[in-house]
Amino acid sequence: MSAGVPPPAAGSTAPAGPTAPAEPEVTAEQISLGRRLRQARTIISILVPLAIIVAFVGLNWNALQRVPELILAANPLLVLAAFAVYYLGFPLRGYRWALLLRGTGFYCPTKDATEIIFLSWLVNCVVPAKLGDVYRAYLLKINSTASLSRTFGTVFIERVLDLFAIVILGLAAGFWSFRGGLPPEIQVVVGIGVGVMVLLAVGLLFLRNAGHRVLAALPLPRKEKILEFYDRFEQGVFGAIGWRALPRLLVLTALVWMSEGLRLWFVVQALGFPDVSLGLSGAVFVALIGSLLTAVPLSPAGLGIVEAGIVGVLTLVYGVPLAEATAIALLDRVISVFSVIVLGSIAYVLSPKPRGEGRIPQPSEAVAAPA
Repeated sequence: MSAGVPPPAAGSTAPAGPTAPAEPEVTAEQISLGRRLRQARTIISILVPLAIIVAFVGLNWNALQRVPELILAANPLLVLAAFAVYYLGFPLRGYRWALLLRGTGFYCPTKDATEIIFLSWLVNCVVPAKLGDVYRAYLLKINSTASLSRTFGTVFIERVLDLFAIVILGLAAGFWSFRGGLPPEIQVVVGIGVGVMVLLAVGLLFLRNAGHRVLAALPLPRKEKILEFYDRFEQGVFGAIGWRALPRLLVLTALVWMSEGLRLWFVVQALGFPDVSLGLSGAVFVALIGSLLTAVPLSPAGLGIVEAGIVGVLTLVYGVPLAEATAIALLDRVISVFSVIVLGSIAYVLSPKPRGEGRIPQPSEAVAAPA
């Protein structure tokens, strides 16, 4: 199916034959949230970080026993502002993903895209290994006629956009925040960020120019199906971004990640610590460091890793006292993770999409993909 031509409307039957190769199977049992939560790997990925956090609190109890009092003293209006600016990011993400899908020839309303992304965020918050990205593609598949492998491609290129935005905005915020010169610790982070960007760029070039040929040359079992999956995946990656849509995608990506920085800035303002002078650029930098650490797939939502990273940057680089840094990290994570678990669980129960009953309507006319 060529980019710019929509798939058959929901509920219709696609023509059989060589022009409609079988999609890779992802069953409800394989993707089941309840099943994943019962797996030993998931339980360990939650318990080990919690044990490390408990040990850290025990070793630093004298310094940290004020943390609950500091959090409870936060300005509720500014905490609400942090919630609002964070949740504004979800429709922005939904609109961006809808644009990426439209680039591959599939129409998805922003409302449906936002709902699916929010449900996938819940999965990322409770199970490790970024399973929410797979769950997102699965939800779109069972509620529409979208190609699963092509949808994986749109999720992949969205993640690439996110990583580029985190590194570029993080570098800009870091240079602005440390105008007197980057501390050695931040120079290491800058080096890692630049390395990630270079690897992503090389990976995309390889995917575009040699990926199919390399797979075709390998002695793989069921090679034809693997190549069919890869070709649709590549269509999703590179068909999703057209020159006309690219400026909007870049602006949306920047707004999404600025909302992350504003959330942390409002958290710092809500706590009102007189000896903490982070500034907006510092808040953006710390928030993006935390977001980058969530990519480490060892625990749900980077549990333990993100908190340690935020507290470490605040104390070692910005000189924030340990109790205040811990209060900032915990309140920020309550908003960005715990609230998603609570509200996402409600959405999971009420939404018809996890059951495949939230059919996504398709327009009768063709949707032209961006050039």
